[in-house]
Amino acid sequence: MSDQQKFEFSVSYNQRGTRLDQFLAFSLPDVSRALITLSNKKELVLVDDEVKKSSYRLKEGETVTCALWQAPPLSLEPQQVDFESIYEDDSLLVLSKPPGIVVHPGNGNTEGTLVHGLLYHCREIGGVGDAIRPGIVHRLDKDTSGAMVVAKDERSLRTLVDSFKERQVYKVYHALVCGIPKKYEGRIVAPIGRHSVHRQKMAISERTGKFAATNWQVVEVFETKDGPYSLLRVHIETGRTHQIRVHMSSIGCPIAGDQVYGSKRQNPAFARQMLHASRLRLPHPVTGRTMSFTAPLWQDFQEVLEDMDWSGALE
Repeated sequence: MSDQQKFEFSVSYNQRGTRLDQFLAFSLPDVSRALITLSNKKELVLVDDEVKKSSYRLKEGETVTCALWQAPPLSLEPQQVDFESIYEDDSLLVLSKPPGIVVHPGNGNTEGTLVHGLLYHCREIGGVGDAIRPGIVHRLDKDTSGAMVVAKDERSLRTLVDSFKERQVYKVYHALVCGIPKKYEGRIVAPIGRHSVHRQKMAISERTGKFAATNWQVVEVFETKDGPYSLLRVHIETGRTHQIRVHMSSIGCPIAGDQVYGSKRQNPAFARQMLHASRLRLPHPVTGRTMSFTAPLWQDFQEVLEDMDWSGALE
C-alpha cells in the first residue's frame, strides 16, 4: 500500500457493527463515496491488513487503513479553447470563463478544459504550480461564467493564493434566482461542508461545515408566466465550493437553471445555472497595487434577462 494519502483509523466500541464503507465515509468527510468504493475495489482499503468487502461489519479494536486511489498522471497537451482575455501582464492573466467549460482535468474531463486552453494561449503556464491545475488560483463551476485570475509564475501563484486565503480579494457575482427574497438585501452566514449522503453535493452543516458568508442585494424583479424571478448582486466573503448555490437555495431562492440545488420548477430557457462572476478586485501579486476587473454578462445570460424585459442595469 502506498504511503501517499494514507489514512489509519481504530474502530471504537460505539463504531462496532458499522459497515466498512459507511465508517470510511464518516471518517473521511471530504472524500467522495465513489472514490472510497474505488479505492476498496483496488484493494487499497485493509482491515487488520486484510482486504474486506464494503459491506463488512467492523469489530471493536480493528484497524482500518486506506490509501486513496489516484489515477495515473495525465499528459496535458495545449488545445484551442476559447475564452475572453480581460487583462494580461508578465505575472497574471484575468479572463472571463465561458459557461460549459470545466476549469481543469478530473472526473472524466480529460480534454477541452480551460487549462488546455491556457496552455495553448501561454505554454509557460504549464510549469506553474500543480501539473494538472497549472496556474489555477481559484475555480468557477462548469456552468458558471465570468472573471477568473490565473498566475503566470510561481511567485505570483503563491501570492495570489495567499490573497484569497486572507480575504483580500473582493468578488461580485450576478445571479438570477427563482422567486423573490423576503428582504431587499441580506447576509447569509451558514457553514458549508460535504453532503452527508450525496458526496458530490455540498450542504449547510453546523457539524462539519466551514464558515461561509454571502451578501446579496436585489437588483431587479421579473414577473413571468412561469412565476417571479429576481436578479441579485452577490458579494461573497468566503469561497466555499458551491457557496452561492447552496446559500441561495437555503433561503428558498435557488439559482435559476441549477440542476443540483435548484427548484423543481425548470424553465427550458435556462440552458445552465444563471450565475456569473462579474467583478474581481485584488492586489497585484508583484506591485501590490489594487486592480479591479469587470467581466460583462455572457450572451446567453443577457438573452434570458432581455426576454424578461430587463432594464439593462447591473449594480
